[in-house]
Amino acid sequence: MSETTDTRAARKVREGIVTSNSMDKTVVVSVTDRVRHARYNKFVMRTKKLFAHDEANDAGIGDKVRVMETRPLSKNKRWRVVEIVERAR
Repeated sequence: MSETTDTRAARKVREGIVTSNSMDKTVVVSVTDRVRHARYNKFVMRTKKLFAHDEANDAGIGDKVRVMETRPLSKNKRWRVVEIVERAR
């Protein structure tokens, strides 16, 4: 297979706010999406909690982070912290 055609899909990247960092090397990231309601055509905020791997235990509560999809790392962890976009004040 040539290197220009990659059959594997591009990994999803999301940005969210760290809501918990009490676990070792794991953070909980809340990701909020604006979704249009099917019937009423109104935008609704939907929040997902993602468990993300934080190897360096860097991220703190309130930090804005970028996470990327990865292979399953545990029962709930399928994301990893790529970078800390903004520190909490």
